[in-house]
Amino acid sequence: MAKYKFILSGGGTGGHIYPAIAIANELQLQFPDAEFLFVGARDKMEMQKVPQAGYAIRGLWIAGLQRKLTFQNLIFPVKLTDSLWEARKIIKSFQPDVVIGTGGFASGPLLQMAVAARIPTVVQEQNSYPGITNKLLSKRANVICVAYPNLERFFPASKMVLTGNPVRQDLIDIADKRAEAMAFYELDISKKTVLILGGSLGARRINQLVEQELSKMLAQNVQVIWQCGKLYFDEYNKHNKEGVKVVDFIERMDLVYAAADLIISRAGASSVSELCLVGKPVIFIPSPNVAEDHQTKNAQAVVNQKGAILLKESELDAEFSLVFEALLKDQGKQIQLSENIRKLALPNATKAIVEEIKKLI
Repeated sequence: MAKYKFILSGGGTGGHIYPAIAIANELQLQFPDAEFLFVGARDKMEMQKVPQAGYAIRGLWIAGLQRKLTFQNLIFPVKLTDSLWEARKIIKSFQPDVVIGTGGFASGPLLQMAVAARIPTVVQEQNSYPGITNKLLSKRANVICVAYPNLERFFPASKMVLTGNPVRQDLIDIADKRAEAMAFYELDISKKTVLILGGSLGARRINQLVEQELSKMLAQNVQVIWQCGKLYFDEYNKHNKEGVKVVDFIERMDLVYAAADLIISRAGASSVSELCLVGKPVIFIPSPNVAEDHQTKNAQAVVNQKGAILLKESELDAEFSLVFEALLKDQGKQIQLSENIRKLALPNATKAIVEEIKKLI
């Protein structure tokens, strides 16, 4: 069998990095002799997370455009030109069979240069509303793997394949990990556990909300696992006490989901896909600070199937307490949300994406 080579690019947040790692892991299972190289953006979290997963990574000098006039925006054309040139050199020296992009700043220049070199490319779009990079790349990519139906207005229908988003395979059977999870987090098995997820970097508004509502939540005989994000850990770690576990980052997502009875979460694409698989009642609080407000659209796609509750940040002060208390007391509603969100799960997404990649080599 030929020794295949794959370049993967995805970064900026866990939502772009982990799908790329999941795809690489599945490719490695199927092609044990294959060579892998990741390409990320310098100074972003992929430069740590990818080597931790056992893969080599090269960094490009690229960053996104900011919404106001800044020095970083002024030098963006310089960074882009440098990144295109560097991506071209990486592709020329590594000579991949396929290049796979899962989003993030570095995937744009890399896939652009792969297309120019006539190397097959796969775009993996996680969101229900695609970002500008993937919209541009889709015109010349070979295959676009999507997680939501009805994206024909953004991508050529002939190139699209509905695969779902890659998720950690250890989330598929979490029911039998409940006892291990309760012991791992030193939780009280007689109380319901509320899991709060702000994303890999953390969510300022969710952290402010939890700090404000924490005593009211605890008064309802619940315990809390609060993932505040590494940017905010020093500020909120003071709330660590009996019944409250404050963590910056969660390595064992399988255990934290197994422990949870009710989840409050951002609505990044990977999180939504994981939560569909996990099948617990969810209150989504989408970030309004993302391109094209795609988190609200991701959450709305689940809400439309009666699989979750959506609260906008602007509604939190007026509505969070009422919505949270009502859901906590309504067992029937919890069961309904769990059953409906689970129907949206696509547990074989990673394998489906790899099947599309295999068609190109």
